[in-house]
Amino acid sequence: MLNAVLRGLAAATLAVLPLAAPSPALAAETLTLTEAVAALPLATESRDGYDRDKFRHWNTGDDPADGCNTRNEVLIHEAVEPPTIGPGCRLTGGTWWSYYDATTVTSARALDIDHMVPLAESWDSGASAWTAQRREQYANDQGAEASLVAVTARSNRSKADQDPSEWLPPAAEVHCRYAAEWVGTKLRWALSADGPELAALHDIAGECPDQTVTYELAA
Repeated sequence: MLNAVLRGLAAATLAVLPLAAPSPALAAETLTLTEAVAALPLATESRDGYDRDKFRHWNTGDDPADGCNTRNEVLIHEAVEPPTIGPGCRLTGGTWWSYYDATTVTSARALDIDHMVPLAESWDSGASAWTAQRREQYANDQGAEASLVAVTARSNRSKADQDPSEWLPPAAEVHCRYAAEWVGTKLRWALSADGPELAALHDIAGECPDQTVTYELAA
């Protein structure tokens, strides 16, 4: 009888205990570009051991059921005028705006999906220590608008794996935006920057007093 009573009391106690609160969502943070650049950790970069194949892309994207890989999902999302989606996620028609070079594009095949911070640069800046799964997550990141961007193939290939000390978009009017998206991506993924890169970003920030950077840490 006593055991039965004790079990009843324990059950009653548990019934009134509050449920554990869910883990809070990662909050977005907004900084001025100058503040965001200052938040980047300074570190020496190393490309030792880099291989593009260590970043699996393009995978099945955010919606594996749609039959489109990450590349095509980004193209569909960024289209100014949506393309027609055919069998096998074949895209026809559509219009895009390549902001790097202020160019309208009317063929998906003329576009590259640029990693805002190139894969090689991310490796240099900290991704070399990640797991293969984390690198795949980075290479297919659609959780932030700036991570992957549809641009003309010529502008993407001109950029290659260069940081802002070595390359900026041909359209000078977007340099503030580009620097903000670069810095936001590095902060999102806790990547570092080297000396010349930081110096270039500080210079750009000085020309962009009203530019802000909003980022959310990658899960």
